Amino acid sequence: MASQARSYGEGLGRGANSVLGKARLILEAFEMDDMDLSLSELSRRTGVSKASVHRLAQELLEWGMLERSGQEYRLGMRAFELGSRVPRFRILRDAARPFMESLHFASKEAVHLAVRDGREVLYLEKIASGPEAAKPSRIAGRMPLHCTSSGKVLLAYAPASVVEDILSGELTRLTPSSTVAPGLLLEQLKKVRANGYALEQEEVVQGYCSVSVPIHSSGGILLGALGIAAPTFRADVPKLAQALIATSSRLSRSTLLN
Repeated sequence: MASQARSYGEGLGRGANSVLGKARLILEAFEMDDMDLSLSELSRRTGVSKASVHRLAQELLEWGMLERSGQEYRLGMRAFELGSRVPRFRILRDAARPFMESLHFASKEAVHLAVRDGREVLYLEKIASGPEAAKPSRIAGRMPLHCTSSGKVLLAYAPASVVEDILSGELTRLTPSSTVAPGLLLEQLKKVRANGYALEQEEVVQGYCSVSVPIHSSGGILLGALGIAAPTFRADVPKLAQALIATSSRLSRSTLLN
């Protein structure tokens, strides 16, 4: 959202006034549901003057980071290409995808792969079909750590400083069922470590729940989270958790990750 785009500028401090800082603001102004943004909208979201946005947009167009659609702009293929080159994420995604396909075939539910990026869950891959394909995670999409099953898994095995950072901020309520009490979240994280999986029920989207498990390397390093999302009425949580734990164990032994 626009407020999020502006907050990036605040985080950059004086760097937001540099050429690179302004270019970053322009690129990060695009949200998940955005296709095309006008020059005026980019200026509004970034707080950068129209003249500067126009000048920098021309350079980003030449680089391929942006593309033109009539009088509007959209993210270019170069942005996708560079993102796909990140070795850590690419290796994890490539290793996990065959296992995710098997899980999806067996469960007929949406399967997703996620990592922690700062205070958020970043989804690297998703395999789904039908209406579930759009609910609620998306590839390259972000969600809060505290109310998603993937996020709870990633928090449960994260350093204490990460958990403290999350608890020190506002825990956003996405639905009436979202976990927003720090004490309750801490209890849930203990349960995750005890059971080996995390569960959220209608905390992100009403009518849906998800189960996630950690993915560790053979050396015990946390690599990400593997999860299944399903309509609450048909979700067999113990069965989904068992399938996920078994799959994660096999994935952890994959030669691609070791």
